[in-house]
Amino acid sequence: MKHFLLQLSVLLLPLFFHGCIREESPEDTPVNNFETLWRIIDTQYCFHEYKVQEGCLPWEEVYAKYRPRVSDAMSSSQLFEVLCDMLSELRDGHVNLYSASDMGRYWSWHEDYPSNFSDSIHRRYLGTDYRIAAGIYYKILDDNIGYIYYGSFTSAVGEGNLDEVMHYLRLCDGLIVDVRNNTGGTLTYAERLAERFTNEKLLVGYIAHKTGAGHGDFSTPEAEYLEPSSGIRWQKKAVVLANRSCYSATNTFVRDMHECPLVTIMGDRTGGGSGLPFSSELPNGWSVRFSACPMYDARMGQIEFGIEPDVRVSLEWDDVMRGEDTMIETARDFLKQ
Repeated sequence: MKHFLLQLSVLLLPLFFHGCIREESPEDTPVNNFETLWRIIDTQYCFHEYKVQEGCLPWEEVYAKYRPRVSDAMSSSQLFEVLCDMLSELRDGHVNLYSASDMGRYWSWHEDYPSNFSDSIHRRYLGTDYRIAAGIYYKILDDNIGYIYYGSFTSAVGEGNLDEVMHYLRLCDGLIVDVRNNTGGTLTYAERLAERFTNEKLLVGYIAHKTGAGHGDFSTPEAEYLEPSSGIRWQKKAVVLANRSCYSATNTFVRDMHECPLVTIMGDRTGGGSGLPFSSELPNGWSVRFSACPMYDARMGQIEFGIEPDVRVSLEWDDVMRGEDTMIETARDFLKQ
């Protein structure tokens, strides 16, 4: 009997320990790092089908294009260059590769377009008497138009800050909310500001989540709503000024503001960046960030490549030479009508 139990235990030991064994990570070689990165994007990235519709190379063809450039004899810097080139095929500013010495990025979403913003002219409009509430600069222009500049949603703003801003600007005839060159940050701050421009709950868009490794494996899109703030809300016409450098959380802010009844979007198409980012790691320790959750507008339209303004306006050279911002001046004229 003891002999039988000993034999049985020997037979069961491999089964027991099999459940405890951790899966081995791929060996740190250039080929394995390439294969790992390609597979991460293949199974977890959220815009494959949409990007192909917009003219991007199918991801299987990306593999065929870049795999021949990789060998285990190449250096780390050569591998980094190849991997960055491969990721650039996605045309996504949320896709970044991080090594100890560099950050791979795709910034053509704004670098290939006019900036439609001038720091020197902007400083002229702000002057020296503007107010600062957390991350917001604000003042009353000389024609009684309120002006807010929010340069980054990485700068926190509280409900108390927004109450003070709205109270100070309450007697203005209209309001300009300038988010040009705001490349994003924390969605909470973007939503907190947008909530000041509606008196009712608004459907502003949808979000989905990856449910499997297939390019089309997503959950049923969930509706996203903008709730009215319990603080002081703006009750007059407002204009949001946007340019190509409005990205990520700012892209979402413009999406939400577009649904507010008294708000008009002016300027250029935003830069996009609608997918919430996620991170993973390669065998060599490099990390990759990529879009994992697609977001849509209220009509289930894609906003990954940006949002068109209601009124398209660009900086005009003649105005720039006079020290004027065409976009601010157009917004002021619109609000005074």
